[in-house]
Amino acid sequence: MFHPIPPPVRQRMEFLEAQDRRDRSDDMPHALRLRQIPPETGRLLALLASSAPQGALLEIGTSGGYSSLWLSLACRQSQRRLTTFELSPAKASLAAETFRLAQVEPWIELVNANALERLADYPQVAFCFLDTEKSLYQACFELVSPRLVPGGWLVADNVTSHAAELQPFIDRTLQDEHLDSTVVLIGKGLLVCRKI
Repeated sequence: MFHPIPPPVRQRMEFLEAQDRRDRSDDMPHALRLRQIPPETGRLLALLASSAPQGALLEIGTSGGYSSLWLSLACRQSQRRLTTFELSPAKASLAAETFRLAQVEPWIELVNANALERLADYPQVAFCFLDTEKSLYQACFELVSPRLVPGGWLVADNVTSHAAELQPFIDRTLQDEHLDSTVVLIGKGLLVCRKI
């Protein structure tokens, strides 16, 4: 899966990594800048997605498509497709360009829509990566977690970088008796949940 990463994917990853560094150094307005995971988080996501049981592979919060590129490696290996949701038209346009240039369109379906209005369309979820507005985490969780298949994964980003804001959500998931959950101290902190 990682040996080697296809050159078009690697090139687009490097482009987005450079864009993310510029956005952070220029203090770009929060709504406009890319929100990207670090590469080590991407590798872990790809490993988890590649081990997911049968069911839908979802991502909530595409941004420029960087995390989707990591997940596309798992999709290519398992011959599956990722459905990724992005509400912002500007970011969805950038993600579409990312997927075209990285040549991963066979593995990714980009949906420029509110995920909360579409999650009911996926009754069996094998993997879901949650990286959207933090105020939406709880609502997304309540829609996705009942749809997780046994052995399915739900992974939420930013749980240490936004710990105060997300603490009620974190507590809710850690206490859910239908999930085995833990916080993984990688990147900005991942909450990793597996359906029992």
